[in-house]
Amino acid sequence: MNIEQLRDYCLSKKETTEDFPFDENVLVFKVLGKIFALVPLDAWEQGKASVNLKCDPEYSETLRSDYSSIRPGFHMNKKHWNTVYIHEGELSSEFILHLIDHSHEMVVKTMPKKVRDTLI
Repeated sequence: MNIEQLRDYCLSKKETTEDFPFDENVLVFKVLGKIFALVPLDAWEQGKASVNLKCDPEYSETLRSDYSSIRPGFHMNKKHWNTVYIHEGELSSEFILHLIDHSHEMVVKTMPKKVRDTLI
């Protein structure tokens, strides 16, 4: 998976925007203003592609025990965020897309029902 594929997939989700709210290095994807993915661009440029994704805490534990390339979120709440080290090549593109979907769903499910219904 390359950065354009990841970017295009994130932006294909309804009401998703991209932004650089922290600095010019961290690309952030938000659904209606709520973050669901963070991409450190300098790491991608160095060949160390990764993405931080929100995750259900129980599912996080399972993922971290099953995959060495999924670890507690770097500079994030370790209970709710994972860093997925794409460059390690352990995970298929399809599985990474599933993890992006899960992160997006985790954020959307906290929104009011009326808003959630517009995103489905």
